Amino acid sequence: MVRVPDSGRWGTMPAEGVLGVGDLPEAVARIGLRPGDPVFVGPDGMIDAGLLDFVRSKEFRNLEPESKRNYATDIRLLLEFLSSRGVPWCQASERDLADYRDWRCSAPANPGRIGGTKWNREGAAFTKLFRWAKVSPLPVDLSRREDRAPDSVSARVSWLTPRTWALWSDIGLRGHAAGGGAAPGWDARTELRNTSFVQLLLSSGLRRQEGGSLLTFEVPTQRLRSGRYCHGRVAGAVTRSKCGRVFYTSVDAVGQVEAYVASERAWAVRRAQAAGRYERLPEIRLLTKVTRGPKPKVEWVDRDGVAGGRELGLLGWRERQWLFLDGPEGPEPAWLWLTEQGLPMLPGRWNGVFRSANLRCDEVLLAPVERVVKRELRLAEVRGKSPYATPHAARHSFALYMLIVLNQLMETRYGLTAADRRDFALLFGDPWWLVKTLLGHADVEVTKRHYLAPVAHLQLESILATAEITDGQGAVGGEGIDDVFTRLARETAGIQDVDTLLGVSG
Repeated sequence: MVRVPDSGRWGTMPAEGVLGVGDLPEAVARIGLRPGDPVFVGPDGMIDAGLLDFVRSKEFRNLEPESKRNYATDIRLLLEFLSSRGVPWCQASERDLADYRDWRCSAPANPGRIGGTKWNREGAAFTKLFRWAKVSPLPVDLSRREDRAPDSVSARVSWLTPRTWALWSDIGLRGHAAGGGAAPGWDARTELRNTSFVQLLLSSGLRRQEGGSLLTFEVPTQRLRSGRYCHGRVAGAVTRSKCGRVFYTSVDAVGQVEAYVASERAWAVRRAQAAGRYERLPEIRLLTKVTRGPKPKVEWVDRDGVAGGRELGLLGWRERQWLFLDGPEGPEPAWLWLTEQGLPMLPGRWNGVFRSANLRCDEVLLAPVERVVKRELRLAEVRGKSPYATPHAARHSFALYMLIVLNQLMETRYGLTAADRRDFALLFGDPWWLVKTLLGHADVEVTKRHYLAPVAHLQLESILATAEITDGQGAVGGEGIDDVFTRLARETAGIQDVDTLLGVSG
C-alpha cells in the first residue's frame, strides 16, 4: 500500500515520466485520488482497480483523515492474509474472516494479538468495504452481535498526572538526565516548539489535529476575568464533529507559545526565506484580510494574482498550510507550528515527536536489558518505570484534571449542601457536563464512557468530600492536588504517576 503524496511532496519526477505517464501528479488527480488516499498494490505489482474505486467512493471519501489511515492499514493486513490463501478479497467468505479474526485475536502462535477494541475497529473497516462491494453474504458485519468482540472497551484511556507529564517533558523533550539537568550532547533545536505544543494540549484538552492546525493569529490572547486563562476558538473544519467551539488554555501555556513564535519559529522562518523555500512551494495564498466577529473570514491572493476567500472555520488543515502572511522579510507561513525547515508541521508528524520522547525516557530510565523487549510485551513493573505519552493522552489527562478540580469546587469551595449542589447542577451542569463541554463532545455519555468511566468506581466525590482548597495553594484537606493524583494512581489502573514510576511507596 502506498499513499498519494501531498501537493509539492512528490519529489523530482523523471523527464521521461513514470511508466509512460508524463505528469504523474496530474494523472493521479485526474482520476479522482486526493493527497493521503491509499493505493493498494497486489503481489504481481498491479493496482487493484476494485479497491481503487472503493477509495474514490463516497463511503470512504467522507471518512475523517485519521479514520482513512486506520481503515486502509487494517484492510491491507486483511488483503495480505487473503492473498496468502489465494482468495480474492471480493470472494472472501465468513469462514475466511472467522479464521482471520481467530489469528488476530486468539491464536497463541501470534505474538501480536489484538484486543476487542482493535478488532471492532478492523471489523468496521471490513464491513464498510464488503458492503460497498455488495459481497453476499457479508463475510463480517459489525451489526451482527457475533461479529463484535465481547471484550471491547470504549477507548484506550491513558492518563499521566501533572508531575509525571513534567518528568516526561523534562527527559523526553528537554533532554534531561535522570537526576535533572540537560544531558551532555543534547540537541535542543526544537525543544521550545515541542514543549509548547504539549503544554497547549494539556492546558486546553484540544485534539492533536485541533491544536496542530492553529494559525498564528488564532493563538488565544483574550484573558478571562481571573486573568489565569485565555480563550480562543477552534475551527469547525479541523474538529471531529465539524462544529467549532470555544477552548480555554492557561496564560502560562500561551506564554510558552509566544516565546516559541519569537525565537525558534522566527529563526526557522528567516532561514527558509533566505533559502528561498517559500518561493518554490507549489501553492501559496497570501492573506490580504482577516475579519473578526462570530464568523471570521480570510481573504487572499494566490501566485497567479487570483483573489479568493473563505470563512476561517471552514478551512481544513490542508488548506490552512497554504496560508501565508506578508512579513517584514517577505511571505511567512500563517501556520503556527513549523519544522526546522520553516515549513508547516503537519498534525500527523507530532506522533513522531511523542514517539522519540518515549524512546528517550526508556533510554534514561530503563536498563539496556529492559529496553530490548517491546513496550507492549514488557512486564508491568518494567513498563511502570518509564512514562509513556501520546497526543491523546494529554486530552485524557486534561479531562481527569478538570473533573477533579470541578468536583473540589462543587463539593467544598462553595460550601454547598446536597440540595445546593442539585440546584447548581440544574443551573450550570454537573462536573461531567462541564468537562463534556470543554472536550467538545456532543453527549455527556460519550465523556463518561470514553474518558472517565474507568475511575467512576473510585467515587471521586467521596474522595474529595473532606477537601478544602486554600486560595492559591491548591491544598486539599491537608493534601495537595499532586497527593490526590498520587492516591488515584495507586488505586486505579491506567494512571501514570511519578511516585509509582520511581517506586515511592504510599
